Amino acid sequence: MKYIIEHMEEGFSEWVILEYTQIIKELGKENLILTSLPEATTENDIPKRLLDLGLQWTTKECVDVDDGKVDRSRVCLLDPAATQNLTPSDASDFDYFVFGGILGSHPRVDRTGILREKYGFAGRRLGELQMTTDTAIRTTQKIVENQVKFEDIKFLDYPEIRYNKYESTEMPFRYIVDANGEPILPVGMLELIKHDAEQSIDDLLLE
Repeated sequence: MKYIIEHMEEGFSEWVILEYTQIIKELGKENLILTSLPEATTENDIPKRLLDLGLQWTTKECVDVDDGKVDRSRVCLLDPAATQNLTPSDASDFDYFVFGGILGSHPRVDRTGILREKYGFAGRRLGELQMTTDTAIRTTQKIVENQVKFEDIKFLDYPEIRYNKYESTEMPFRYIVDANGEPILPVGMLELIKHDAEQSIDDLLLE
């Protein structure tokens, strides 16, 4: 299985770096490819932390990976607008799972529609609620590789992320939970959420 993220963002935010880092660690560097980076992108534009993990990337589109030998009928587009949920049986129908670079955006922007309209890929969805990119890929992997039904995966919706006794942030996403019932976040994400919250408070105080 190959997992492809059409990286439609300008540059790499710290949030994205943490998510991609976690995805590479869970999937293995050989199974994740970032596509559609701006044409002028060079290795100097890719965060060193991701390069050190062996990140694969290209300025070409998702159909051009593997030397352009992608069979489009074997590509599954994870699409919030799809009418069918991804199921374990889809593992036999698809070799590539494409994420349109929109998962984790709030509010949701239908940028996956670009791929849907351009290539007519078969679409599957992961329920009705928005997920972060790493959660979406983690969910897909559980379904197609571990053969776990979507309805059997334990999720937590819109969790309150508490980072000290008095402060917390509600995250507007659905997350898979760990054995303790806690949402699975990329390593370092909790600290980033806390930092962003503190920055927001500082901005308010300066106004």
